[in-house]
Amino acid sequence: MAETLSASDLVAIAEVLDGAGVSVAAPLHSDLIAGGRSNLTFRLTDGAHSWVLRTPPRRGRTPSAHDVAREYRVTAALRTSAVPVPAAVAVCEDEGLIGGPFLISEYVGGRSIQVRTELEDLGRETVSALVETLVETLAALHAVDHVAVGLERFGRPDEYAARQLRRWSGQWELVGTPGVDGLAREVSAALGSAVPVQRATGIVHGDYRIDNTIVDLDGADPRIAAVVDWELSTIGDPVADVATMCAYRTPVFDLLIGAPCAWTSPMLPDVAELAALYERVSGGVLADWDFHLALAYFKVAVIAAGIDHRRRSGSGSGPGFDTAGESVEPYLELARAALGGD
Repeated sequence: MAETLSASDLVAIAEVLDGAGVSVAAPLHSDLIAGGRSNLTFRLTDGAHSWVLRTPPRRGRTPSAHDVAREYRVTAALRTSAVPVPAAVAVCEDEGLIGGPFLISEYVGGRSIQVRTELEDLGRETVSALVETLVETLAALHAVDHVAVGLERFGRPDEYAARQLRRWSGQWELVGTPGVDGLAREVSAALGSAVPVQRATGIVHGDYRIDNTIVDLDGADPRIAAVVDWELSTIGDPVADVATMCAYRTPVFDLLIGAPCAWTSPMLPDVAELAALYERVSGGVLADWDFHLALAYFKVAVIAAGIDHRRRSGSGSGPGFDTAGESVEPYLELARAALGGD
């Protein structure tokens, strides 16, 4: 399927909304908000109300990497928590309806800060306040009692690092970039011999950074209006979530995105400063930090390899697809260095 929704798709989507108790006032129209590397995201409107629909790419996707049903479940559970999320409206797991499963949520107004210029135009004072509230929001997520909000079966609570290592090593077997397989296996083996005992458990987002949030800048202080893109979320070790956020801070991440992105801006705190900020606002300690940072770098390397895999399979084009493969080896080297390698 092309990155559009057909008239028949929109009729089927309206029927799903109706089944969820949502009245659609007029035929739906759609506009692509984001597409290509991850789930396709569309804004839907009937002229009076707006929603967001997310659905996986049609070709080249890997198992569990675009799990919209999972995204629906976690956002529905967090709706009454201190974590701002879009209100979950409906989920459809019937791939035959529009060519893939999809979820629908309420549209949240605000700004999505994606590229570096959008961030830097805000000025240092606003950026500093925004980073503070961004990290506070992540700490608030990690403080949620996942059992109390109904996510006791959302993921195994123990051995998160070992499960993540198995998952991303398995993903590498599916999408690995030719030429660096030996390095990837070396990093995977080194991580496997250094897996620490898990010291904390909570909900992890799995892909947390500024461009996976909707920001409200209209008040006296910036705030996070909604955290989005929950497809990698699960129950696990909060330290790993912080490490993933930090792994995106390297300039190498621009190769994966295909442009100078907001989260690699030199105006933002570096990895050590971000980690220290999280410890301050959460009141906790980032135990076994070097391991978790190395695992996060490895994870991002595999994500980049997955994007390059889609390009090589002929199912991806546009910013990031031609350059993501170039980031795989640098990320693997960062993982090896974090573990104390040369």
